[in-house]
Amino acid sequence: MASLQSSMPPALPPIPVTVVTGFLGAGKTTLLRGLVQRRQSRRLALLINEFGEVAIDGDLLRAEGDAQGQVQIQDFAHGLIAYGDDEHFVPAMLALAARRAQIDHVLIETSGLALPSAVMEVLQSPELALHFVLDATLAVVDTPLLLEQAFASGDAVRDATAQLFARQLECADVVVLNKIDGMEEAPLLQAEQTVRSLAPNVRFLELAYDARLDIRLALGLRLHQAGTSVHHHYTPVAMPGERATVAAEQWRFNGHAHSGLGAHSHGLSTHKHFHEQDPGWQSFTLRSADAQDAEALRRAVVAVALDQPILRSKGFVVTGHGRTELLQAVRARAVVAEAGGGKRAGTSELVFIGYHPSRARVAQLLSSLTATDWH
Repeated sequence: MASLQSSMPPALPPIPVTVVTGFLGAGKTTLLRGLVQRRQSRRLALLINEFGEVAIDGDLLRAEGDAQGQVQIQDFAHGLIAYGDDEHFVPAMLALAARRAQIDHVLIETSGLALPSAVMEVLQSPELALHFVLDATLAVVDTPLLLEQAFASGDAVRDATAQLFARQLECADVVVLNKIDGMEEAPLLQAEQTVRSLAPNVRFLELAYDARLDIRLALGLRLHQAGTSVHHHYTPVAMPGERATVAAEQWRFNGHAHSGLGAHSHGLSTHKHFHEQDPGWQSFTLRSADAQDAEALRRAVVAVALDQPILRSKGFVVTGHGRTELLQAVRARAVVAEAGGGKRAGTSELVFIGYHPSRARVAQLLSSLTATDWH
């Protein structure tokens, strides 16, 4: 029987792949939702990797709807995509390759605890190299946390966080400064300086106001395609404030002015190794069949993050009014909002991710502070 690889039509060019990385809670899924909304005629395939048994992000992306069938979404829950023991990534990609005529671009959202170099490595493998080409790797950054030095070394949690965050930036071609609404020019320039000090070879820095990135700055960059020249177009950045004007030093936001394409040499050839998961990072899911008061639960999640080393919480909450709400928390910042077209169920589910957290303690706190049963 002819192999799947040999049966592919030779005339079709390889499918471009964009890898989206970023630490827990950086806003990767929200950014992807915006790209899906503004995809125009592009036919996209999305592979969503979450460090947990419940696929929250995939449900959020499906909620956008796709009556024309132009967006395909596949979840990779509970694990790290393309890492050494992942047996699902290559078959999933080959299945996409078999539908090459129906796919214009593949987007892969890695777990907030993963390094994109694992995906970059496997894309070079003999099974995939003929069918796919890396378009670019985007690292999404929670800018307020960056400016608060949340990714600086300190105790065990901060050390593990800082190390992983720095490695994610080192793998990136493009760094997207997210959650910047209302920021003045000075903190934005400080954020760029911090990023450049951690990863001086990043090609471009982009700004995502309202978690929205120009589709031209995310897809079709062709940064790893041999024999092509890259022309990077960007819109002049207007800073917020009373006398809002275009920033005088626009070059500060254009990666060409710092490193240039020629100097950017970290490309695929250096990503020949896998990075083992730090066993201190843990994820668990708690559930409750009781109706929840959304605000009481939000306060309880904040209290949990202050008591335990929880860095990310998210999930669907069923309220006493029969509605399904979406809870999202980054450390001790938690918000509850309408879930839109997301998951509907009679049970509330929350995913917690942290560094050596106590599942029993989190369940006890939630149950006590909400007067409901969480287990």
